[in-house]
Amino acid sequence: MSDAPPDSTAAADSDGAAPDFDTLTRDIADVPAVEVITTVAVHLMSAAAVNLGLAEEGSDHKDLDEARKLIHALAGLVDAGGTEISSFHAAPLRDGLKSLQLAFREASVVPDQPGQGPGEKYTGALYG
Repeated sequence: MSDAPPDSTAAADSDGAAPDFDTLTRDIADVPAVEVITTVAVHLMSAAAVNLGLAEEGSDHKDLDEARKLIHALAGLVDAGGTEISSFHAAPLRDGLKSLQLAFREASVVPDQPGQGPGEKYTGALYG
């Protein structure tokens, strides 16, 4: 008995041919811009949170230099793309960005001056 599901399109054909990946993947042209922008933003947020030590294993993955880069890139994306994706989608991204910026400030041994923290070039100075 085979472990593969009976009608799996991902499984090889009965003659052993590789699956047709064109039919298995979503054409990038069909993906709305708002979905691409928000997906990238969520990946940047997740990676920044891990590098801030906010993941389950915390300090095992803490790297503030990497977190700074990710937060800065996220801020640039949110600043540039925010007006293109509507406030309905941009508002939660801005909230998440601000939370990461404040977490970075809290995690830093030597805090940046207001306006000099990651992404503050795009968002303005954060105090807190």
